[in-house]
Amino acid sequence: MPKPRGFEFWRSTLKGARYVVAPMVDQSELAWRLLSRRHGAELCYTPMLHAQVFVRDANYRRENLYNEVNQEDRPLITQFCANDPEVFIQAALLAQDYCDAIDLNLGCPQMIAKRGHYGVFLQDEWDLLEKMIKLADEKLSVPITCKIRVFPEIEKTVKYAKMLEKAGCQLLTVHGRTKDQKGALTGIASWKHIKAVREAVNIPVFANGNIQHLSDVQRCMEETGVHGVMSAEGNLHNPALFEGCSPPVWEMSEEYLEVVEKHPPCSLSFVRAHIFKLLQIHQDLREELAKAKNIAGIAEVNRQLKQRCQEEMAKDESEWTQTGLPFPHWICQPYVRPPPKDPNTENGQKATETKVVSVKRALEDSDGSNDSLSKNKLKKKARNPHKNFSPELKLCTMYTIHFTLLHQQGNKCVFNLCRGCCKRKAFKEVADCPGHGLRFKTKALKQSNSDTGGGLTNGKPNSQTVSTAVHDPL
Repeated sequence: MPKPRGFEFWRSTLKGARYVVAPMVDQSELAWRLLSRRHGAELCYTPMLHAQVFVRDANYRRENLYNEVNQEDRPLITQFCANDPEVFIQAALLAQDYCDAIDLNLGCPQMIAKRGHYGVFLQDEWDLLEKMIKLADEKLSVPITCKIRVFPEIEKTVKYAKMLEKAGCQLLTVHGRTKDQKGALTGIASWKHIKAVREAVNIPVFANGNIQHLSDVQRCMEETGVHGVMSAEGNLHNPALFEGCSPPVWEMSEEYLEVVEKHPPCSLSFVRAHIFKLLQIHQDLREELAKAKNIAGIAEVNRQLKQRCQEEMAKDESEWTQTGLPFPHWICQPYVRPPPKDPNTENGQKATETKVVSVKRALEDSDGSNDSLSKNKLKKKARNPHKNFSPELKLCTMYTIHFTLLHQQGNKCVFNLCRGCCKRKAFKEVADCPGHGLRFKTKALKQSNSDTGGGLTNGKPNSQTVSTAVHDPL
């Protein structure tokens, strides 16, 4: 039986899905997908999986896909990052029986993707991508889809999309940001780019970017003509986004924890990260959440949050805590990143004088007292009260490691150093070290004696002779 393609695939297999939960590393796990489906999501993606690891590691396959099979969790698309056609196909073949399509990640802009050479950092390698998509279209029993970011130029973005469609891509998700739009420079996604792609290709297109409320979903579909809208950050801060409501934070947390307990196993770090996203203020509770050792501990933090919020709700509106959020802090709502700071301004005012100041965090007290520790180190100390952050202790440890491990051959050395350090010192001082077989002085003397004029100054080779006799060993 031939596999469905293009619009047939979207209508029959994906059931005409319009509301889509994005692939999110360590965040779109089974429990979160099921919670999102309860609240309006019609299609979900797995977290991005690394194709090479998926092929070689059976435990990775079980933990990230095989153990998460659930009939309520369909339709489902499995996403991989890869840069080798053969490895990508091997991983996809191992996953195709557990999902409805395979997606190739061409949109991840993070530094780890740059180091691993995948995600958006493949967007200029069209020959490679064409080969990967063609091979997947030929070999797999399920459709192949892609998630991309745009180029600054609309025309180039359209050509890119048409190339992927021609290679065999059956559904395209377009994130309307470039690869440089991330972190503090995230900015606004370009729906113009998305609209241009939608009008140029003959396969279903999903839009991604600028989605914080259900009204944004509807407006995006009207303005771009896409067939569905994908949400990542908006969904993390409000899993009921596709229902068009903003429930109390503790209700979503309670429901999520209930799903986690009903569908184990789920990594505690995933659970903690989700509750952190929902809990935007109450620093003391966030710190308690960081210390929680199990689901019961996280549930207790949520109980305290519920009690605290209900007490505040009972107060007059004028007495509510001022947070700067668009809605009361107990309501699920989108997170809005602060704009990047202008280096020429200070507290919103134009600086009258340019100052170049090097600001560094003060060194911790030598006793590692809590008063001087960063928030991250305080969390670590809460988990391990015996941990010491004293810089003197750290220096002592590094010194000991260096001289016990690296300098273990130092007994033979005239400088009592390891070979690497000895080589640098001997070269600099034009000296010999019989213990390490280094003959910089001897070679220099031989070279100088063979040269006319001797090349000696007071019995030592002069600097010009040394430069011709010995090359820098580094």
